[in-house]
Amino acid sequence: MQGPTKWKPDWEATKRHLSSWWDRKGLVVNIASPARKPRENFPPMPKPADPQAFHMDPHYQVGDALHQLSREALLGDNFPMFLPFCGPGSLGTFLGATPHFSFETVWYEPCIGDPESYGPIRRFDPRNNPWWDAHLAKIDEAKKYAAGRFIIGMPDLIENLDVLAALRGSEHVLMDLIERPAWVHKSLEEINEAFFAAFDALDDLIGVDGGNGFCFGLWGPGRTAKVQCDLCCMLSPGMFREFVMPSLSAQCQWLDYSMYHLDGETALQHLDALLEIEALDAIEWTPMGASVRDPSRPRGGSPHWYDMYRRIKRAGKSVQVIGVEEAEVIPLIEAVGPEGLYIFTSLDAPAAEKLAEKLKQYQTA
Repeated sequence: MQGPTKWKPDWEATKRHLSSWWDRKGLVVNIASPARKPRENFPPMPKPADPQAFHMDPHYQVGDALHQLSREALLGDNFPMFLPFCGPGSLGTFLGATPHFSFETVWYEPCIGDPESYGPIRRFDPRNNPWWDAHLAKIDEAKKYAAGRFIIGMPDLIENLDVLAALRGSEHVLMDLIERPAWVHKSLEEINEAFFAAFDALDDLIGVDGGNGFCFGLWGPGRTAKVQCDLCCMLSPGMFREFVMPSLSAQCQWLDYSMYHLDGETALQHLDALLEIEALDAIEWTPMGASVRDPSRPRGGSPHWYDMYRRIKRAGKSVQVIGVEEAEVIPLIEAVGPEGLYIFTSLDAPAAEKLAEKLKQYQTA
């Protein structure tokens, strides 16, 4: 697929900035801001009465994206991307978990009751798979409008123990770590195989400019993904190394570009282990103040986290910082250094336009 050069005329520059960031050299600044006027007149879509239609109806999902994206200023390295989600965990639905929908979220009904009788984790098979078909329907609808306007990103597949939790249930998986560790290891290998197969099948449909887009404002010139294990917040460092690290390392080796989503302060105990994964390219940090909007906790741009960002960069990884206030952007760049730094910020025009112009001095790619 072609890039969004009609709506994002400086797409080639943004690709260079992202490629340089993955290479631990460049700065990326993604500025969310409303446009002064819409690029095209796509009207707002009436909200469906049914929560499943709200999340899965292709006509509504694509129409809503067109309305929203056409009204984004796309300043700095912000670029238009449609994400054909089925909630955070599309891979689980391909492997047997049933999604349930509310307007606010999606959760998954497990399909593995008894591991001993269930057999191997289902291989990814796009035939006769209604949730795969539902993803394809969104992609097909998006392709009708995408050319020059936006890219179609990879669904948030999710991986590792988080997928096993969707298939088995979080409480059961935590017990399985103790009662049947060999089964967990085997299941994680099977989930990796399914991830690779599903990723390649989707990439054949939506790849753009030799790479692909992913959530968290990512694009890379090859197989690119955000990776995670949110269940790690309930694991000891030893268990993380035993169960999560092997399949996560294999996944990062298979991908060309990978960024770990480190979510919440209870996950920080695993940072040392993550920094040891040579094939992992970057780490994104979601502090508690950002995830639950707790004003008493330091947000991503706070000097409280500067030393951690420096530590991540010293380990040879790039870093992504979210929730950065306008007044924090320049101090963060100057304190941590622009090399291998990705900043998310959100502000209104004309402040956003002034900031985008000021930041050009830090971007050499």
